[in-house]
Amino acid sequence: MSTPAAFEAAIKELETHSELVPQADMEVGVYILHRLEELGVKSFFGVPGDFNLGFLDLIDDYPGIAWVGNCNELNAAYAADGYARIKTGSVGAVLTTYGVGELSAINGIAGAYAEIVPVVHIAGFPSLQEQNDKPLLHHTLGDGRYNVYAQAAELFTCSHTILNDANLAPAEIDRVLSDCVLQSRPVYIALPTDIAYIKISSTRLTIPLPRLPVPNDPLAESAAIAEIVRLIDEASGDVAVLVDVGALRYGVAEEVRRFVEETGFAVYASPMGKTVISEGYERYGGLYTGATTRPEIKSQIEEGAGLVISIGALKSDLNTGNFTHKLDIARTVELHHTTTKIKFSEYGGVGMKYLLPKLTSALTSSSSSSSSSSIKSQALATPVTQWIYPLPQEPNEPIVISHAWLWARVAQFLRPQDVVIAETGTSAFGVLDIPFPPNAVFISQILWGSIGWTVGSTLGAAMAARERNLGRTILFIGDGSIQLTVQELSTMLREGLKPIIFLLNNSGYTIERAIRGENRKYNDIVNWGWPHLMKALGDVDGTRTKSYVTNTKAEFDALLNDAEFSDGAGTVMQFVEIGSRLKMLDAPASLKAGTLVGRKW
Repeated sequence: MSTPAAFEAAIKELETHSELVPQADMEVGVYILHRLEELGVKSFFGVPGDFNLGFLDLIDDYPGIAWVGNCNELNAAYAADGYARIKTGSVGAVLTTYGVGELSAINGIAGAYAEIVPVVHIAGFPSLQEQNDKPLLHHTLGDGRYNVYAQAAELFTCSHTILNDANLAPAEIDRVLSDCVLQSRPVYIALPTDIAYIKISSTRLTIPLPRLPVPNDPLAESAAIAEIVRLIDEASGDVAVLVDVGALRYGVAEEVRRFVEETGFAVYASPMGKTVISEGYERYGGLYTGATTRPEIKSQIEEGAGLVISIGALKSDLNTGNFTHKLDIARTVELHHTTTKIKFSEYGGVGMKYLLPKLTSALTSSSSSSSSSSIKSQALATPVTQWIYPLPQEPNEPIVISHAWLWARVAQFLRPQDVVIAETGTSAFGVLDIPFPPNAVFISQILWGSIGWTVGSTLGAAMAARERNLGRTILFIGDGSIQLTVQELSTMLREGLKPIIFLLNNSGYTIERAIRGENRKYNDIVNWGWPHLMKALGDVDGTRTKSYVTNTKAEFDALLNDAEFSDGAGTVMQFVEIGSRLKMLDAPASLKAGTLVGRKW
């Protein structure tokens, strides 16, 4: 893998030998597909429309990437987001048509931007002739502003281009896709209908796109490492590492794992950083969520540790217990993508990708000024309370499924390498409360919080999990959220995916009731006939899905203990309605606690 500078140098060298460059041997659209395949894309999501049908023919004929048609563009964007989250090191890809399609997808693209997810959004675009003449074309606003949708896309992407010049197309495609990878944010490519088929040189494809960030400033990096080592020595190895989502999005999860394992430092996670470090790791202590944190974790991070090393922090409201994090700056080090903060000083241009391995070596090598054995022995002397969630005894509620009981029982059901998706709302708060088995993966949309996101995201996540040979794909979602995006279950059926879907029948928007309007009409929804849903969505003969209703603890427990059900993820899609009307105002403990300390509406 190369840096941007190395990539540009290789391209410049290639261009100096222009006599070796073959001319016009590949369509612009095919060039895009080659670059996406290079980035690891095997599934391309979207909806056909007349402005992208020509490019769709190229996708359909391309052997390395499969087209996954969605029910609408919003779901397609959600699917690309979920795919990128599970296919770490790759990107998600979504195709829409001009105007009506791309605007439908923009909420999904904005969510990917907010949550640092690399998604490539390609939009079919009017031809060069149409852009020049500006006829009153369908899907336009009727006022001649053909670029207005591209201008909207610019607000929610880190890089964008309209490919109006075929000669510049290879360089523009490479620039935008490189930005997507290096910044881990969505990008936008407008592809005019005629440009897609113009032939260009493919020679640039011999140079892989850059995948590594710009190297750190060596002097600043050395100074930062020396200062961090000094602070660790000063803390006598009593260090707490707090891992957040940036560690995963910017490709340093492996560097973080090696750092904590070789030093023995206790490690915790934020909600968005859940499962970046395997929760089966013996020195993992659980989630830090500010004022709503378990007391034993809260005291260790806020008061006990001599130094806190925060890695990839994203300090949003729901990721910090409604801004109740209390990290003492005087004993905190923050490692980020492009900068490092040590107490009250900042080292610009010193990113964690290059710093972490060198810091690990500085702390563990025999030539280190610190004794590596003494640092680790000191670290291991600090106990880490095991992250557990025991099944509660509820003698007064022997039948009704409570949230306290439900999530503890779910924790027992999970397996290593499961991919667990939790919808914004009660599901996300419930799943956050429980420990995961080794190498299980958690995803949720904690910052953007668009309800219904998980259905489309589960499609993408399941596709990526199948490509990576991971375990079961499991979705937890409420009855209100699923009604926004339920159609995509039919796409999962068509694609042969077999997720387990747990539907919490909350009788409406429970998370909204927890905030305001417990008994207001606006938090009510129509109750659907959930056991019959999969037949309506495509499993007409009932051979590709199984649906269940569990109204009591005994029924739910028996279902989870049934080997045919728990192992059946490899044979059919399974849909489980939980509660058939759970207690309307019940909620996970963390949601109840969060609303007590959070913003008042």
